[in-house]
Amino acid sequence: MVNYKVADESLSEKGKEALYVAERKMPVTAKVIRDRFTKEKPLVGVVIAGCLHITKETGNLARTLKSGGAEVYLCGSNPLSTQDDVAAALIKEDINVFAWHGNTDEEFYWCIRKCLEAKPNILIDDGGDMIVTLHNEFPELIEKGTIIGCQEETTTGVKRFRAMDKQGALKVPLFPVNDARCKNQFDNELGTGQGIISAIYGMHVLFAGKKVVIAGYGHCSSGMALRARGLGADVIITEVDPIKALQARFAGYQVMPIAKAVPNAEIILTATGCKHVLPPRPEVFDMLKDGVILGNLGHFDIEIPTKELYEYAIEIKPIRRHVEELILPNGNKIYLLAKGRLANLVLSEGHPSEVMDMSFGLQSLMSEYIVRNKGSWKAGIINIPPEIDDKVGFLKLESMGIKIDKLTEEQYNYIHGYLEGT
Repeated sequence: MVNYKVADESLSEKGKEALYVAERKMPVTAKVIRDRFTKEKPLVGVVIAGCLHITKETGNLARTLKSGGAEVYLCGSNPLSTQDDVAAALIKEDINVFAWHGNTDEEFYWCIRKCLEAKPNILIDDGGDMIVTLHNEFPELIEKGTIIGCQEETTTGVKRFRAMDKQGALKVPLFPVNDARCKNQFDNELGTGQGIISAIYGMHVLFAGKKVVIAGYGHCSSGMALRARGLGADVIITEVDPIKALQARFAGYQVMPIAKAVPNAEIILTATGCKHVLPPRPEVFDMLKDGVILGNLGHFDIEIPTKELYEYAIEIKPIRRHVEELILPNGNKIYLLAKGRLANLVLSEGHPSEVMDMSFGLQSLMSEYIVRNKGSWKAGIINIPPEIDDKVGFLKLESMGIKIDKLTEEQYNYIHGYLEGT
């Protein structure tokens, strides 16, 4: 019997249509791997819980895991990113879902607890909240060996778990899916890059000619910078890493401290995984230009100091869905997207299905790998096997009808040897 709490079950037909649209663009996850899983059933008897953005793409990951025999539980990894129609459709397919758009912090963690109460064997996390809750509130699942392995799919979460691992607090084997090439070079860079279009959805703004400040120059932010420039924006990068700052400058962007960039910025976008990228100080808020748009594409709502901005504003007025006008004491009006949460997921539908196909193909194969190699690892961070990363790449190329060269034996021996020189 399926367990669930969703916003509106009557949206299931609409959600079914959305799942179909994504499925057609996810041949690796929703066709090749799913077909094999259906025949081989490698996940029979396994309970998998995912704390993920409940989108049409995530729905297809859940369907593939279920086709492999798993019992699947889902909860949202962000209070505003759940697509209610997809959640409704999934429960009709006997996938357990505890997620709805706009839940409170209390409700958010209630949904996580409901998934953990199912005593899952594998956790797939986005941001780290489920796995941290596991450690804090459900330690018996670790102690009794119920948990056999975990996956983390986003940069923010991986940073959290590296910190836990360094302090000896990580008690489960954890695979940082985010670090795989077929994930971070496509989902992160291309997906988040295209997510910059969400700012247009929010304010219907013309990027051409605008001064756009992008905080950070990692995989996500560099993709955003490239797309903003492609739309004709004058892009400024802010950084704390000297090498990334150099990369940005040599790519042709202006680089400067954020305090210097703020006064002329017409759009400010963040995706760093850090806190208070825009400093939460009145003198910084007073520098914000009248009409500036603030949007965050990082995982948590702390990069733009939303709490401090709300407290500083003399008036807050919703002007369209998920866009608020904040009037500051100096009279300037600023426009905050998605309450500082993931603008690409809240204002739009998240990353395109084509790139999520690789991320979720990887997570499907990693779930199978964890089951097949149960008990092979100690607690801590474990790198994604390169052969699985490459497998997903080859499957994606094959689905696109693309063939590539293979090393000859001579070439393989040359690049893996050391005796042959000048």
